[in-house]
Amino acid sequence: MLALKNTYMTFEDLELIIPIQKALKLQGYDKPTPIQAQAIPLLLQENDLLGCAQTGTGKTAAFAIPIIQLMHLKNEQSKGIRKIKALIVTPTRELAIQIGESFGDYGQFLHLKHTVVFGGVGQKAQTDQLQKGVDILIATPGRLLDLINQRFISLRDVEYFVLDEADRMLDMGFIHDVNKLIALLPKKRQSLFFSATMPPAITKLAHTILNNPKRVEVTPVSSTADTINQFLYYVDKNNKNDLLLHLLSDKTIKTALVFTRTKHGADKVVKTLAKEGIKSAAIHGNKSQNARQNALESFKNQTIRVLVATDIAARGIDIDDLAHVINFEMPNVAETYVHRIGRTGRAGANGTALSFCDAEEKEYLKDIHKLINKNIPVIEDHPFPFKGIMPEKKTKEFRGGRNNERSFKKPDHSNSGARKTDSNKTGASYAGDRPTKKYYKQKKSS
Repeated sequence: MLALKNTYMTFEDLELIIPIQKALKLQGYDKPTPIQAQAIPLLLQENDLLGCAQTGTGKTAAFAIPIIQLMHLKNEQSKGIRKIKALIVTPTRELAIQIGESFGDYGQFLHLKHTVVFGGVGQKAQTDQLQKGVDILIATPGRLLDLINQRFISLRDVEYFVLDEADRMLDMGFIHDVNKLIALLPKKRQSLFFSATMPPAITKLAHTILNNPKRVEVTPVSSTADTINQFLYYVDKNNKNDLLLHLLSDKTIKTALVFTRTKHGADKVVKTLAKEGIKSAAIHGNKSQNARQNALESFKNQTIRVLVATDIAARGIDIDDLAHVINFEMPNVAETYVHRIGRTGRAGANGTALSFCDAEEKEYLKDIHKLINKNIPVIEDHPFPFKGIMPEKKTKEFRGGRNNERSFKKPDHSNSGARKTDSNKTGASYAGDRPTKKYYKQKKSS
């Protein structure tokens, strides 16, 4: 495993071309995550790569950035119809779309074309894009094979191949499809293989794809600070706005950082709060860097009371006195929960993390409980309970900020096995993976 030597490395240190550096700065990123700092230099040297990393560690940027740079440098003078030179295969349509957005973000000042193909929708819009010519193709296995069989796609010119979420491919029954795709690829290529776990079947698959690979591995954060009081509300999805307003009616909550999974969701929350006279702002990828910075400064000086953020946009938020984090939507990646609530409870101060869970988010919650090795205590006594879910643990109603934290029944950590951890105090912005939706029933999407 390659060790990360310089924890203060910036993207400039990775010798990226100016257009990519400009794009990263526009997105608000200045410091690579550990897997990016390890993988990008190896990939720029055109090594095959075996990456053991979960979603949420920044692995999309770890492979997208060097692929964009290598393709730009090699194909700058190419003319004629574009041919597929890079192929990224991922198990779900949500991941495919998000990876496509990442390629668009990081390569926005270059002239490479990318498109995404996935099942569950009509193919005409996708085939129209393919016929215009693309440099980079992001695809789910089923739709990809289907379009290959229809002769809309040829893989004979592929120079860069990425297999993402390999262990999830195995879980979803896609390994046979993957083997078919590998047989169609040129033998001379640069291959990248990413998996959160490495069971024997995945290790065997990696050996068939990679040629003398370099290995990088990052360990995801898995524990939460003991200074953070965590509580859970079961609530119907259509009652989440009302529950948020109910909590914010407590004036002891001076400020709150609210998390949503999507940009659209963040904007909707801001509109809801505005109708009730609560000053707030959203930060996400569609906001300019100046708009995001202004919103953050307004939040720090309490000109606005609520900052609503997506996970990607929130990576650079570092607020010492933040007392409350609210997960308006449960994160679909368990590690993201740890990162989110780590925004509070810093430097030994107490913090409170409140999470709203609807029926569709129960699977996300199970993953979170498994990761942090304890159950988040449930608050039953609130005006908008979801009666279809049996609460796991009774807890008194939340009644406000730090001065009232004794009104909670605190979680029992005595047998939790959770470890203390330091929150990220760097204040750096990371180029992370985009949030993904529920994947447990996604086989049909490909």
